[in-house]
Amino acid sequence: MHKPTQHQLRHETRRHFFRNCGVGVGKIALATLLGNAGGKSARGQEEDQTPFEVRPTHFPARAKRVIYLFMAGAPSQLETFDYKPKLTELEGKPIPPSVIKGQRYAFIQPDAAVLGPRFKFKKHGQAGAEISEVLPHLAKVVDDISIVKSVHTDLFNHSPAQLFVNTGSGVPGRPSMGAWLSYGLGSEADDLPSFVVLKSGGSLSGGAAMWSAGFLPSVHQGVPFRSQGSPILHIENPSGFDTQAQRESLDVIRKLNQTQLDLVGDPEIATRMSAYEMAFRMQSRAPELMDFTQESRETLDLYGADASNGQKAFANNCLLARRLAERGVRFIQVYHSGWDHHSNVEGGVKGQCRQTDQACAALIQDLKRSGLLEDTLVVWGGEFGRTPMVEASAALGRNNGRDHHPQAFTMWFAGGGIRPGVTIGATDELGFNVVESPVHVHDVQATLLHCLGIDHERLSFRSRGLNIRLTGVEDHHPIKEILL
Repeated sequence: MHKPTQHQLRHETRRHFFRNCGVGVGKIALATLLGNAGGKSARGQEEDQTPFEVRPTHFPARAKRVIYLFMAGAPSQLETFDYKPKLTELEGKPIPPSVIKGQRYAFIQPDAAVLGPRFKFKKHGQAGAEISEVLPHLAKVVDDISIVKSVHTDLFNHSPAQLFVNTGSGVPGRPSMGAWLSYGLGSEADDLPSFVVLKSGGSLSGGAAMWSAGFLPSVHQGVPFRSQGSPILHIENPSGFDTQAQRESLDVIRKLNQTQLDLVGDPEIATRMSAYEMAFRMQSRAPELMDFTQESRETLDLYGADASNGQKAFANNCLLARRLAERGVRFIQVYHSGWDHHSNVEGGVKGQCRQTDQACAALIQDLKRSGLLEDTLVVWGGEFGRTPMVEASAALGRNNGRDHHPQAFTMWFAGGGIRPGVTIGATDELGFNVVESPVHVHDVQATLLHCLGIDHERLSFRSRGLNIRLTGVEDHHPIKEILL
């Protein structure tokens, strides 16, 4: 047997020893990914496959990819989807003590006065879904979506609640949904990342931890793209540096990295190698991806891509999401901030709907007419809801707003695996508590995985001695009422 050199021994760690001694700890960990009891990795029988190779599902999938429209800041369900005329009747009066007993809120006292809905509601579509007047575009496609009015969460502050929806945990460090799907299913895109992040509307409380790979290999973390110009800064070659010279340089760098990988076995070296190769392929793909001149004038107008700045950024992201879906990207996360209306909830919701409503509806229409909606799951929602009680504070300069409300909020779903034209769930007459078909955030995540052919109880990864799942250890289920 070859005797290791002193240099090699200096780099040897317990992890590398167990990997090299034949025990195969790394293979055992990979085998847990999709609950493979046979001890073979869910990626296949060989570990030298590419990290994005397409892998089999637990059962036939209805969807191949996800576009998640995350409305950061928490839209008020009482101004959009969950009409409560009783609030108008009680406006200005304290909410009954029996309703608010034991509740905690971020900024208001539980006995704050009731605030009625600020907009009119009307029934639309064949199923008669009731939605607000500030969503006129969504009203046109309401028969293509499924509305869930009974979602609830465990957390009531923005950062942990946003992390909880995106990663299944309110604490940073867990893999995001896109990372789980990239790792578990691979990617059908050879020259684009499997998980792309698009942002508009401002900063995000949860930050980059919301698209992190957590304890999964970092190659599966989300890659932020810009909606205009070059999708990633500095992806173009400098002047005078041609493609051939770049290819030769990358080949040399790859050999050096491979030597180091063989020596120390650090998986992050493999991640770096993969990133270099992906970036090289993207240089030829990115200009075509961002070339909206290929789109018809009718399509650009459908999304509102030439509208004012606030609307234009989100519209471009939704159009770009469709183009990424066409090119095989597995998970497309579209974040839009600005829904945190502690003051002037009427003006705030109206403004945000003006920025997002047209493009959300256009995305459904565009995917449907191209046939992509059949195997693309579209999800819309925030991190929690808003209180039936008013938030008003002279010290903070706030009036006619709504505070954070984890007990009940609304989300909608469309596309691959989703029954269209369905509304499920209900809250009480005050919109305070769920009284019918409760849906936990982990149930939403289980539904997403189910549509892509994954049993959420079998998707796990061993970290720090535990088999960790996106959906946690408690009893959660896909939302059967909205599934085909």
